[in-house]
Amino acid sequence: MIRLAINPLTWTNDDMPELGAETPLETCLAEAKQAGFAGVELGNKFPRDAATLGPILARHGLALASGWYGSRLLERDVDAEMAAAEPHLALLAAMGCTACVFAEVSRAVHGARATPLSRRPMLSDADWAVLAPRMTEMARRMAARGLRLAYHHHLGTVVESAAEIDRLMDATGPEVELLLDTGHLTAAGGDPVAMARRHAGRIAHVHCKDVRRDVLARAKAADLPFLEAVLEGMFTVPGDGMVDFAPVLAALAEGRYQGWLVVEAEQDPAKAHPLTYARMGHDHLAALAARAFAA
Repeated sequence: MIRLAINPLTWTNDDMPELGAETPLETCLAEAKQAGFAGVELGNKFPRDAATLGPILARHGLALASGWYGSRLLERDVDAEMAAAEPHLALLAAMGCTACVFAEVSRAVHGARATPLSRRPMLSDADWAVLAPRMTEMARRMAARGLRLAYHHHLGTVVESAAEIDRLMDATGPEVELLLDTGHLTAAGGDPVAMARRHAGRIAHVHCKDVRRDVLARAKAADLPFLEAVLEGMFTVPGDGMVDFAPVLAALAEGRYQGWLVVEAEQDPAKAHPLTYARMGHDHLAALAARAFAA
């Protein structure tokens, strides 16, 4: 089953809490439902216990699609990482999620406001030899909890480019699956359609993010830090940028993808009216998904 969700970054930003700081959680949820979405991902205003969060989402008729977890498997072993992740994994499992958005954030610069993306970390062969087996073991343990590890490649982190995604998939066991993020991959110079086809059997979650071509070009030319590029408007919702979502969704359908399509487009809500953009992203994606997955 294909369902559409949205990340609350449209209203309020996790990495820059000052963006949308005045917007209450109830507004985010009410407008997500109003825009047509069936689910949401976690954000910084969400309570982190199921007994509190469950009734809030139920009141709005929304499911929890997933939530981000930043791992440090290059710095600590699997036992330590599982202990650190336990509250997050317990919440996702209790809320009925089937996938965990998972990214390795050791050495990452995506949250550093003064560090340009050109200075993002790169893994050595020795780093890969540490990271891959640890992530495979982590994924096995998560699977025992009923959660798929959906690896989120991300600008400014150790897995950003198409080549790095391919290496991660090659170096890890099948328990490590992929979160395909159309915006991050496009901005990194990759092809979301080719990636969807190449790893069709291991895609566990999808973030549908569009990219403004002119802003991307300016951000690269100026070698901006990630968050500065976000503030400049590099990302937007499906249908408002350079990503052609029709072939992406067709490739996912050919690979028999089942799960959430999540609109995730971090923008400054003062510049991009959240409900307007939420509706735009939902309606564009819903129409294309109906055609692609009905074929």
